[in-house]
Amino acid sequence: MEHDINLPTVHAEMAAAFARYELALTGNDIATLDELFWHSEHAIRYGATENLHGHAAIQAFRKARPAAGLARSLRHTVITTYGHDFATANTQFSREGSSAIGRQSQTWLRTAQGWRIVAAHVSLIEAPAEAHHAA
Repeated sequence: MEHDINLPTVHAEMAAAFARYELALTGNDIATLDELFWHSEHAIRYGATENLHGHAAIQAFRKARPAAGLARSLRHTVITTYGHDFATANTQFSREGSSAIGRQSQTWLRTAQGWRIVAAHVSLIEAPAEAHHAA
């Protein structure tokens, strides 16, 4: 039902969970990042250079990832909630000194422990020439 899309209280909860994730990501807060991914072998994270299946693989990646150069600027962030327990969060990002545009998609599920990412995908593309001048 359309009236269940972006219910204000659910959307506010999801926006707070997304902001918490972003702060943990850019601050290399591995414990929070670990917490916010669903603790299941069904969790998936496809990154710019890696395909991770299961919470253990995602956790191992986080622990081994370099902690430098994590700051980024977000734009075109769209959070959509569906009912009370399901949401998507999509954003574009850029990093200083890089011409690439990053794209991040997350699927979130409300669990007994709170909102958790069940699937994520990160990819990079080169910015079109006109985007370099507009930024």
